[in-house]
Amino acid sequence: MTSATTMTTALGPAHRERLMRLAREVTFDAGARLFEEGRQADRFWIVRTGTVALDLYVPGRRPAVVETLGHGELVGWSWHFPPYVWHLGAEAMSPVRAWEFDAGAVRTLCGDDAEFGRATAVWVGRVVAQRLRASRVRLLDLYAPYGGGVPA
Repeated sequence: MTSATTMTTALGPAHRERLMRLAREVTFDAGARLFEEGRQADRFWIVRTGTVALDLYVPGRRPAVVETLGHGELVGWSWHFPPYVWHLGAEAMSPVRAWEFDAGAVRTLCGDDAEFGRATAVWVGRVVAQRLRASRVRLLDLYAPYGGGVPA
């Protein structure tokens, strides 16, 4: 996790406050699936406590965990980009407490307030870039002939 990908550093106080007005507290037991790859992305979460594993479907194998998320991190970005379908799956690795957000309500807020929308888009874009890097490294570690997903 980089500080630029957490809500508290990516969004200014006024934008955080607007977003948090839409939050509701939720909990997940260890082993609970938050979402499945390919299904509708209609919500997202910010982890308060616990850990969530992001995984990728691999035919003929168990899903490959590509990243583990914890306190303050955004779980789910697919809600922000059409066609609003999850690109990964997610599972609670421990009991999780999180803030849950209705994606449609947040997208409406983004459309109604250009400054908030831009800040949210930059935040989510940074998360996507970081997840892409993490996924690449993890998949190379798992499937490349010699591992070592970090280029020389």
